[in-house]
Amino acid sequence: MHGLPSNMGTTAVPRKRATTFALVVTVLFVSSMAQGQSADAETEPSATLQGFVRDSGNHPVAGATICLQARDAQTLTVQTDSAGAYRFSSVHQGVYILRAEMAGYHDATVNPLVLGQKTSKTVDLTLEPIKSAPQASSAGQPEFFDEPHFTVAGVTDTTSLGGHGSDTIVRNREALAQATAALRKEPPGQTATDEAGQHHLLADADEKRGDPLEAVREYQRAAELNPSESNLFDWGSELLVHRAVEPAVEVFTKGNRLFPRSVRMLAGLGASWYALGSYDHAAQRLCEASDLDPNDPDPYLLIGKMQTVEAAESEAIVERLGRFVRLQPQNALANYYYAVSLWKRRKSPEDVKDLPQVKFLLERAVQLEPKLGPAYLQLGVFYSERKDFPNAISAYQQAIAVAPRLEEAHYRLSQIYRQAGDAAKGQGELQRYSQISKENADETERQRHELQQFVYQLRDTSSAPKQ
Repeated sequence: MHGLPSNMGTTAVPRKRATTFALVVTVLFVSSMAQGQSADAETEPSATLQGFVRDSGNHPVAGATICLQARDAQTLTVQTDSAGAYRFSSVHQGVYILRAEMAGYHDATVNPLVLGQKTSKTVDLTLEPIKSAPQASSAGQPEFFDEPHFTVAGVTDTTSLGGHGSDTIVRNREALAQATAALRKEPPGQTATDEAGQHHLLADADEKRGDPLEAVREYQRAAELNPSESNLFDWGSELLVHRAVEPAVEVFTKGNRLFPRSVRMLAGLGASWYALGSYDHAAQRLCEASDLDPNDPDPYLLIGKMQTVEAAESEAIVERLGRFVRLQPQNALANYYYAVSLWKRRKSPEDVKDLPQVKFLLERAVQLEPKLGPAYLQLGVFYSERKDFPNAISAYQQAIAVAPRLEEAHYRLSQIYRQAGDAAKGQGELQRYSQISKENADETERQRHELQQFVYQLRDTSSAPKQ
């Protein structure tokens, strides 16, 4: 599916931090090395990591997200069970960063964490609760977090995103980043007489004249001088749009700690995790954003755009998009996105219990917004599965009429024509699909070259200078 065109007995001493927030991380290492290791086994994923996550009162924390990250490798994520337990099996040997995250708590991090060949380690983590949300006031500003663990060194026009998956998914990640950046607001109360405000105004001007490198540096200076919600969000979204995804995750994560009630900060964090390739992590953060203010449509729209091209579907997403429809029944996108989530939730074509509701939602979506091409496309898919060729053809033709460059509609229409025995029309639509697909790819490539990509370096937190 396409979205709208536009995933013992050793205590670790935490590093001294500039922030007043305390982080307690207790690490228990129980390690047993297997004997008789062969040279060939060194590359086999043989290490095991497990442990428990508890709060400062020694109570288990269920539903915490545990991330195991190696440099130049995909981040592995699991969630703790009802007892607060987690487990990673069959992990390659190497040096990792282990992090536990949970809404309402400070992250707990172990870095570095060394996993040897055929090693089993137990690492228990303690999460400290966030006691209150700092607010900017005349009495003082919220204290800034640690020095960033990254440096933006330059820009390049390369289109190598370092991601994985189809180009459709990569394009959707880029679209989600742009939609997140669109949540920017004019910083309240910042004028040229305020030093942080001056840097923010300079950043805006740098961005408009095509100097994103200087813009991100000015946004950073503004956030360091005044770590307001607006300054932090603008810094993070600038990094995200220019594909500095890991730095964006860091800024939005620490911004979320300072402003845990900010919907767009959590939404930015979700969009950053999605750009990094972690659909599950992104879904969790965007769902949390929608829960902060159920009447705010922005998190739902980001969730809907994200899930249209993904093969997997989570019950949490279905639940939130269902709530979106209940709160805004006259919103065409709410109806369309919920229909897609119900369709994707099915286990097989024989699972028909939600089909009447899917059809109703899609028909209501196009009634509310007659130019909503993707909704007609999904109706065509609905009819195609039921072998209702006349209605499928009509739906695909309507999709093309309102969105001529919706390439998937041309492709699916060509297949229906061929199944219906009209080879000539099928070939014609297939040729249109090939032409539009190439033109869309060329346009995407041009836009990527125009939008410069930040080149950044991540510093090892274990060797970073102490404050």
